Amino acid sequence: MNKKLYMVSLGPGDIELLTLKALNAFKSCDAICVPTKSADNSFAKSISHKIVSNALELLAIDKTIVPVYSPMHFIYEDWVHEADIILDTLNKHNRVCFVTLGDAAIYSSIYYLLDIIKEKNKAVYESCEVIAGVTSFSAASAEVKKGLCLGDEELLIKPINPRGEVKSTQILMRPKIGMDTEVLGDGDFYTFENMYLKDAKITPSKIARVKKYMTLFINFAKRS
Repeated sequence: MNKKLYMVSLGPGDIELLTLKALNAFKSCDAICVPTKSADNSFAKSISHKIVSNALELLAIDKTIVPVYSPMHFIYEDWVHEADIILDTLNKHNRVCFVTLGDAAIYSSIYYLLDIIKEKNKAVYESCEVIAGVTSFSAASAEVKKGLCLGDEELLIKPINPRGEVKSTQILMRPKIGMDTEVLGDGDFYTFENMYLKDAKITPSKIARVKKYMTLFINFAKRS
C-alpha cells in the first residue's frame, strides 16, 4: 500500500463539528499524531487529544496515538523535530493522521510542517491530503446568531500580538459573471471555480474573466 498522510482539522472543540472527512480519515488510518505542549509527552492538558479520543470512542475504534511535542516557540528546529516524528510514524505505518485545532488554513502549524516535509520527502508531500475544518470564529458567529459579513461588508482576521511585520492574504468573493479580473491587481493568485461540484476547477493563477458565479479568488500573502 502507498503511504498516505492526512493533515486533519479538528474544528473548535465540539466533536459534533468534526467533518465527515476527518472521521473517515481516522477510520482509514493506522496511527494518529497528536500535538502536546507537555515536554513529557503527556496529554493531560491536550484539547486535541480529548477531541481525538472522543472521536475514536464515537467510531468504536482504537488507533495508535503518537505524541508530538509542540512547544509553540515558533522556532524552525521545533518544526523540524515535529516533522521528523510524523515521517518516522509514516515509516512504521501506511496511513497516518496529524491533527490540528480549528481549521488548517488559519494560524495552524500544518503549513510550517508541510514545507519541511516537502523538503525531506516530496512523495509524501505530494500525496498528502489536508482536511479542512470549522473555524473558531465561524462557530462563535453561529453561537450568537450574528453574521460575520453581510452584503458588501469585509471580514478582517488580524493577529492581536504580531511578532513582526504583518502580511495579508486576500479572499475575494462574489464576483459578477463576465467580470474582467484585471481590477484585482497582481499577486500570488489562485482561482477556485465550482468547488466540490463535478466541474470544479482550481487554477494556480488569476483567470482573466469570470465565467461561473461560484468563483473564489485567493491572493496569498507573499512569504519568503
